Amino acid sequence: MNIGMTYDLKDDYLRQGLSCEQAAEFDSEVTIAGIQGALEDLGHTVDRIGNVTALVSRLAAGHRWDLVFNIAEGLHGLGREAQVPALLDAWSIPYTFSGPELMALTLHKGRTNAVARSLGVPTADYAVVARPADLDAVSLPFPLFAKPVAEGTSKGISDRSLVRDAAALREVCTDLLTTFRQPVLVETYLPGREFTVGLLGSGDHSRVAGVIEVRAVGQGDASAYTYENKQDWTRRVAYELVDDEAAMGAARLALHAWRVLGCLDAGRIDVRLDSDDAPRFIEVNPLPGLNPESSDLPILWRLGGRTYDALIREILLSALDRVRRAENAGEAPGMAAGVAAGVAA
Repeated sequence: MNIGMTYDLKDDYLRQGLSCEQAAEFDSEVTIAGIQGALEDLGHTVDRIGNVTALVSRLAAGHRWDLVFNIAEGLHGLGREAQVPALLDAWSIPYTFSGPELMALTLHKGRTNAVARSLGVPTADYAVVARPADLDAVSLPFPLFAKPVAEGTSKGISDRSLVRDAAALREVCTDLLTTFRQPVLVETYLPGREFTVGLLGSGDHSRVAGVIEVRAVGQGDASAYTYENKQDWTRRVAYELVDDEAAMGAARLALHAWRVLGCLDAGRIDVRLDSDDAPRFIEVNPLPGLNPESSDLPILWRLGGRTYDALIREILLSALDRVRRAENAGEAPGMAAGVAAGVAA
């Protein structure tokens, strides 16, 4: 198959003047080359497209692909992760990972919590603060935890995020509103163990790929999986593949959330235990980091004794299987010819 790749290359944005934190979610050449190599090893031809602007130019020029391996995060707006999937849908080109409606929902952690709770997924109690005046209506008991509502890679999460009184909450929320120019999610703090659950597949075909416990070590921030912890993960964080009763509870919650939210192909769900050791949904990442060395899903996969190439193959096969089933059901007119045959590749 001819597989296009959409992505945001970190070095491009650093050259444009973005800071390291502003570009933290974008991908390194190591990631792009790793995915490309895995796809080529499976016998496919890979065409590097690049970001949403490059995709627009290529589509306007009449270019098409049998499938697009999409990991583009986008740069602007609360719908930034939905931009590439929406364009590909408009051109009837299939792609990996979830569609624009799911990407737009899950980037906003407050709205995701609301939908998840309505579908029976337990979360921490929370409030969304869009302006300092909203703090007057927050009636949650301390301690609380504050973070930007629509960032990944733990951007905006620090040792200040755990707040124990109203003055600290106002100070942290005001700083986050100013820095990130988006609402702040304020949640009842979950003091227990933290798990990351890897998921593969879609709908009834989805499954848990493994569970890792994330623990702070050395100088790591113990209150949460902070931005500093993620950036210096080799010295500040320990990852352990776990399968005890608490971990399996987290896995069951995550699989339920994955299915009812309608996530596709692969991703992560973060779960933390509350003060009664009950698992609570923290957030879902339906567009997981795929750096072969440092991203959570590949780390989880590697700890299970499996290769990076095998992970990319599982993601690809899940997407191709979805396309085949949709075509057989007559639900996906206009999909690129030959994609269904690629399932066996």
